[in-house]
Amino acid sequence: MLLADYLHLIQHTLNIILMRTNYTLKTYILVTLMSFSLFSYGQNNANDLIGSTLLEKSKENKTVDCLITFSQKANLSTASSFKKKISKTKYVYDQLKKTSNFSQRELIKFLEKEKIEFNSFLIVNAVSAKLNFDQIKKICLFSGIKSIDWDPDINLETIKQHAPTKNNVDAEWGIQMINADSVWQLGYQGQNVTVGGQDTGYDWQHPVLIQKYKGFQDSLSNHNYSWHDAIHEINPMNNDSTLDPSHNPCGINSPFPCDDNNHGTHTMGTMIGSDTSNLIGVAPLSKWIACRNMERGAGKPSTYLECFEWFLAPTNLQDTEPRPELAPDVINNSWSCPADEGCNESNWALMREAVTNLKAAGVFVVVSAGNSGGNGCGSVSRAPAIFKESFVVGSTRSDDTISGFSSRGPVTIDSSFILKPDVSAPGQQVRSSIRNGGFAAFSGTSMAGPHVAGVVALIISANPELRGQVEIIESILKDSAVPKTDSSECVQVSSSGLNIPNHIYGHGRIDALAAVQIAISLSDTKEISPYNPWYIYPNPNNGTFQIQFTNPNFDDLEGRVYDIHGRMVFNIDNIDKIIKLNHLPNGIYYLQLNSGEQSLIQKFILQR
Repeated sequence: MLLADYLHLIQHTLNIILMRTNYTLKTYILVTLMSFSLFSYGQNNANDLIGSTLLEKSKENKTVDCLITFSQKANLSTASSFKKKISKTKYVYDQLKKTSNFSQRELIKFLEKEKIEFNSFLIVNAVSAKLNFDQIKKICLFSGIKSIDWDPDINLETIKQHAPTKNNVDAEWGIQMINADSVWQLGYQGQNVTVGGQDTGYDWQHPVLIQKYKGFQDSLSNHNYSWHDAIHEINPMNNDSTLDPSHNPCGINSPFPCDDNNHGTHTMGTMIGSDTSNLIGVAPLSKWIACRNMERGAGKPSTYLECFEWFLAPTNLQDTEPRPELAPDVINNSWSCPADEGCNESNWALMREAVTNLKAAGVFVVVSAGNSGGNGCGSVSRAPAIFKESFVVGSTRSDDTISGFSSRGPVTIDSSFILKPDVSAPGQQVRSSIRNGGFAAFSGTSMAGPHVAGVVALIISANPELRGQVEIIESILKDSAVPKTDSSECVQVSSSGLNIPNHIYGHGRIDALAAVQIAISLSDTKEISPYNPWYIYPNPNNGTFQIQFTNPNFDDLEGRVYDIHGRMVFNIDNIDKIIKLNHLPNGIYYLQLNSGEQSLIQKFILQR
């Protein structure tokens, strides 16, 4: 019998015998007997659950910040069947809540009984707590535990700050470069879209931000469901313990948006900030909500997870009454979790699961690629930029070339060799808002990501049917990007920097106008119109579709499929049958039908 089976049998038997025994006695007997079994027959199995760094840090029985992960995961496979974001988000939230409640109940009873402070997560099935070695050993005996790892403290990646800049009556160079100002001319400025940011905090009263803050309506502030502070203690990386406002302006558990670093206020300005003389935001009519995940630039996996969870279902200031229907449409993440500061495969997995679950809930997750481009290939090496599920953004300069600091792919640190970044955007000497009503120019991929988040808001404002359709918006951003290449080569990738996509620019530098034009066209082709003699059903589709005709006289057809760059990729021989394009990658395509001298084109999305 395997050790795991043996322990399960012991626990099952004791549960039957002690069904009517009080919890304290049951726990004592269970821990005593199972501890003997565990450490007599295979102590290494307990150690297998405990991360090596945590094991080392807890040897002297000191209290250590821990992340306890459970094996059980919610089944979210049917989330994609919900067309409306509000239904999709609520479904995902409910499934995650059921799973975490069931898995964590025994552990939570133990932690409460022992008066151990903890934080229970549902965005991932995990619990954070401060534990000593004896407590860690006891928790190893609870059923369903996958791992217990260190919750390390992480410093914000360095960005370059430039001298203060003057007001500019024109839109900032980055906005002009991506043609966002041209989208404004069409009437789309992000209206009826909510963007979210988790960062160092935000100066909500900044003149370019206050009117766009969702917690400020009709000259009154109400921070419920618009703000969450995940900072509940001073981060030891700041080498002090002071709450003196002169050194620590935000303190802990701030009841209103506060920024103690400038980084967060700058990123939010690029997403939505504007006034009459500062056109700094890509989507100036969007509303924003936010979560602070760093204390003076220092965070940890548990604070990042807490913000991810809050965005799935924002709560009031008492952190109660979660409302998934208030989840933002897009979240900007200009932070990272590097391996050299304690991030590893275990907490990577937790953050990847959080990103995956948010995407399933219809929330678009934008992530900055990192500022390690000087290290060359494989420098996209920090979570969450290393995840396939993250939409990762590199940085470009005002001359429309890649920034020297912008991290390059492929992702080698986890041996996945996936191609990142996905796209690139302006990120060098970007002027935006900082604390106390000021403005400054910063450089970093942290500045590039907010440009993409803003474009997502423009896309949704132009075609609200795309709200919650994350994969479709990803395809739009990639296929509408301006192709950019570089002669740099990487031995780790089979494709050259001269190919599209590549490990430097991804699919290219984003183009808001082209993206919005595609979004509008998709809205047009979804409806059956008497002016369209045919349409594609379903659209989007998984590579299999039919052509439906509204005009029976439209016959003698030949068909061709083109990719977004105008290259013919398929010739259709029989229009009357089901058409299968399973050999083509996901993306946006054009189907052209020719009848004599007449030629009509419809756009469709292939999405698996």
